[in-house]
Amino acid sequence: MHRLFVAIDLPDAAKTRLAGLCSGIRGARWVEPEQMHLTLRFIGEVEGPLFDDIRLALGRIEGESFALTLDGLGLFPMRGTPQTLWVGVTSNPALTRLQRRIEAAVVALGLESERRNYHPHVTLARLKGARAYQVSEYVSYQGPFLAPPFPVATFQLYQSFLGNAGAVHRVEMIYPLAAPAPARAAAAP
Repeated sequence: MHRLFVAIDLPDAAKTRLAGLCSGIRGARWVEPEQMHLTLRFIGEVEGPLFDDIRLALGRIEGESFALTLDGLGLFPMRGTPQTLWVGVTSNPALTRLQRRIEAAVVALGLESERRNYHPHVTLARLKGARAYQVSEYVSYQGPFLAPPFPVATFQLYQSFLGNAGAVHRVEMIYPLAAPAPARAAAAP
């Protein structure tokens, strides 16, 4: 069995910036910088033949490279006791198109469609055992977080291995995105 997800890897500068946010909530289980990514589609456990089909289907996805900006902090669930602390991204049509193409590709292979709306984010911490007032204070203080944009020229298929210390992710395939088409000059009158 292969436990899979599709994601965008973050550049080291973005991971370093996010690692600077990873303290200040007692009881939080912080994500290690090398494990930080922006999930496009969690696939779950699949058998070998479907794994091969997924790798091929993702390779047929066409999309253009784009810039991504990490922007603001949030919590899941959005109501009730917070369980996950995350950093969001600025709205980006190219990211949305890429995520929809990935979703369509895996659904075409017979996987169930994702029931939840896509909410792009990078998980910073699991909050089991953290006190709600500490989490609230942390988000109020750090909430206006904004990182410089970074280029996204690839997306990756990851395999996840669960262990006592949490999940460890390994890149299985890297899929390139095309360079954006050059802007056309306005026609002369």
